[in-house]
Amino acid sequence: MSDQLTTMPLLLGGRWTDGADKATLDVENPANESVAGRVAIAAVADVETAVADAERAQPAWAATPAVERAAVLYRLADLIERDAERLAHILVAEAGKPLTEARGEVGGAAGFCRFFAGIVTVQGGDLLPSQRPHGEIWLRREPIGVVGAIIPWNFPLALTTRKIAPALAAGNAVVIKPAEITPLSALAIGELAIEAGLPAGLLSILPGPGSVIGSAIVRAPGIGFVTMTGSLRAGRSILHDAADKIIPVSLELGGKAPFVVFSDANLDDAVESAVATRMMNNGQACVCNERTYVQQDVYQEFVARYAAKLEQLKVGDPTDEATQVGPKVSRAELENVERIVNAAVDAGANVVTGGGRLSGAPFDKGYWYAPTLLTDLAADSPVLREEVFGPVTPIVPFADEAEAIRMANDTDYGLSAYLYTEDFSRVMRMTRAIKSGEIFVNRSGPEEVGGFHSGWGESGLGGDDGTLGLSLYSRTKTVYASWGESA
Repeated sequence: MSDQLTTMPLLLGGRWTDGADKATLDVENPANESVAGRVAIAAVADVETAVADAERAQPAWAATPAVERAAVLYRLADLIERDAERLAHILVAEAGKPLTEARGEVGGAAGFCRFFAGIVTVQGGDLLPSQRPHGEIWLRREPIGVVGAIIPWNFPLALTTRKIAPALAAGNAVVIKPAEITPLSALAIGELAIEAGLPAGLLSILPGPGSVIGSAIVRAPGIGFVTMTGSLRAGRSILHDAADKIIPVSLELGGKAPFVVFSDANLDDAVESAVATRMMNNGQACVCNERTYVQQDVYQEFVARYAAKLEQLKVGDPTDEATQVGPKVSRAELENVERIVNAAVDAGANVVTGGGRLSGAPFDKGYWYAPTLLTDLAADSPVLREEVFGPVTPIVPFADEAEAIRMANDTDYGLSAYLYTEDFSRVMRMTRAIKSGEIFVNRSGPEEVGGFHSGWGESGLGGDDGTLGLSLYSRTKTVYASWGESA
């Protein structure tokens, strides 16, 4: 059956092609290990062609009025919404994402296009006074040129538009490498971008291994900016290659978000949010609740309520409208979660619920792990130190505010954090003390496109979203202008 599949070509400068090496890759459905699709794999020669095409096409696009660039993005958003159900099912097939979550991601993908289409028409430079009479200083924002974008597997559709929408809005061309295991979503966006009227040469989508194609994109002479969401290891490699070229990068490299609950919090809301924030996308999100800290006098009640919520979750077929938790995205990811949990248990952690793979129908095929709650954890337990990226929640008690701050900051990451308390003074103290790029107070995530999604420490540098995110896709030109006698 696999041999009868049609190969999805790669998008090379607006043209569909099988790639220089004619190589292909089967995309696996993580729910049942069937083949969800087949795609062409790019070669280094394809990267060189894509960048050359982009360099030729980009100047005309940069000269296009912002309102016309925005119109293409508005049309792309309309087309994403038109094909929402088809795109959601692509996500289900390649990522194992429950259908309801997949529909939400499709909505987010359209939202990125609309947001950046809207703000690019009103965001400009600055006009400053000069020290000279009859003079002014103009700060212009101009496109960088060609942007390289590297996309992870956990939100392959939304993160594609999260990168291409600001890049195109600012007047750049884009060369994208989607994750090897989830390339179908990005290619589907490429189809719709062409239908939306994006000129040829401005967008290439090149599936392939990060160590080859991702590295080639970063090192390509014509690439002027690299934006990447992915692992710390990959981020370090990109920084190294970018340093040789002296080009800017934006890196979102994961997180180990603390979820801090004080005894004065609304416990119903806190439990609901803690579960939702841990279990979204089966825990496979950088902003997920990775470490839950609860004040001692409500700790036991919180643990009991949390366990009850986990046991009520419907895990199963991601195409079922009622499913809340799907499979892990791959065997490697499943085994990583298993390794971390087993190490914690071997060191004395208590498994309140879950704690292993799911088996029996319908879990005979696919990569299934039970929603898991662990307590009695040592401070150096890997489940508290490493990014688990799975449906596993460690819950740890704390005594007071000082201990909560110490625990929350006991990580090399610094992307997201969550705080539940009704004490406004504490909110002010804690949001200043917690070392994190974003903090959610008395609410769950994820982040919103109007904000700025940026990590501290090993969570990266640069960022996405909002006016600050758009500004990363341009560079500043300062013009000192004088006239008349001043000149």
